[in-house]
Amino acid sequence: MKKIVFLAINAKYVHSSLSVWSLAAVIKKRHNTLYDVSVIEATINQEVTDIAHSVAERKPDIVGISAYIWNARLLPELLDLLRKKLPDVLLVLGGPEAVYNKQFWLDKGADSVLNGKCCYKIDPYTDEYFEALGDRMSYIETSRGCPFNCAFCLSAGSDVEFFPLDIVKERIFKLSQSKTKTIKFVDRTFNCNPKRAYELFEYVLGLDASCKFHFEVAADLFDERTLSLLASAPIGRIQFEIGLQSFFEPALQASSRKTDLIKAEFNIKTLLKAQNIHIHVDLIAGLPYETLDEFRNSFNRAYKLGAHTLQLGFLKLLHGSRLRYEAYELGIIYDNDPPYEIQRSTWLSSDDLNILKVAENALQRTYNKNRFLKTVKYVLASSGFSPFDFYHSLGSAYPNHGTQLEDYVYQVFEFCKSQPGVDIEILCDKLHYDWLSMVKSKNMPTFLKSRGKGNIGEQSPVTGLYKINIE
Repeated sequence: MKKIVFLAINAKYVHSSLSVWSLAAVIKKRHNTLYDVSVIEATINQEVTDIAHSVAERKPDIVGISAYIWNARLLPELLDLLRKKLPDVLLVLGGPEAVYNKQFWLDKGADSVLNGKCCYKIDPYTDEYFEALGDRMSYIETSRGCPFNCAFCLSAGSDVEFFPLDIVKERIFKLSQSKTKTIKFVDRTFNCNPKRAYELFEYVLGLDASCKFHFEVAADLFDERTLSLLASAPIGRIQFEIGLQSFFEPALQASSRKTDLIKAEFNIKTLLKAQNIHIHVDLIAGLPYETLDEFRNSFNRAYKLGAHTLQLGFLKLLHGSRLRYEAYELGIIYDNDPPYEIQRSTWLSSDDLNILKVAENALQRTYNKNRFLKTVKYVLASSGFSPFDFYHSLGSAYPNHGTQLEDYVYQVFEFCKSQPGVDIEILCDKLHYDWLSMVKSKNMPTFLKSRGKGNIGEQSPVTGLYKINIE
């Protein structure tokens, strides 16, 4: 009996892989007398030598590996190590990073590259899967393909195959009764069929479950009936990831992205008004024709929606995407290594992108971590800063790359107190509130304990914190 090992290398431990378990389930169901099949899930944070050892010790005849942009950098080394440890092994790659770059991976040591995505009629959610899953994030696919033609996406313009609703509901139920804390739907645009989406939202809301359900949706496709249903959702049951990408129409048109921006804004505000659904909004910096000033406008408009998370992402020129093929003609220069991120373009210089990176860093360390929300809101209202300029200025004054929160709170204070219109006593009140909401403990920085008008005193040699000398 031949041995097969399916290997997934996830971005984080909390993630899991659906593809390898789907393939394993199919082979065990159809060919269990021919193959001994096992699954290994690793992460990109592990040493490549350790991953290779965990595979090699099972002495497989065939190794199947899922290749994605988050693990592609380490795969050449892994393939080399596996070939040295297992000279006769058959190395097979699948996944989008392999499918659209076949010759590269064959040259790097793969024996075969699977052409296409895994389609499964056999239930991948086996007892073995649930045992390995534990409380990690789980994934489910209820449709495949996307009717839209976004030039940066690999699913652009493909026919949509909707899986039978009875099977979908059965799988949702099984996942909802497991230990998983979040079920993520990997459908590219979950609500591209509003009627079907309504039925599945209704089903999810009726479940007796404690987990969260995460969907990628287009905000402008929600109708009033669906918005009314979602307003009744239990708090925390549903999370939405909404890709606005830009508010600059020429950039959207050049990317073949059709969005009714006015309707999308209205629907996002409607969803947020009910205060029961976590909303994550995405922007992409680097789209054709969008300059730094235009992106600043997109950012400010998106920020004012008040979503719980605002992701400032950067254009990635993926193998198989239309924009990658058009990059040279458009004047877009990108990194040759995964994740193929934009380095400069006709509309954004490398300096412009550095400005965006600085703002993104500050945004991630504050707003997107649900930190300093009262403080930032007060300073924005008092100083006249636009949101983008605030985060860029904060990031420029105090770059945060692993700064301890106890130190960063003082840096935020130092930055904010010097802004026009900011009252230091009110600022300290806001920071006081934010600190308690962030750490939920009584260990407050000295300068907040002694809040009031005055000069900053000496830094504590023990805590590194400061105090205010009251006048």
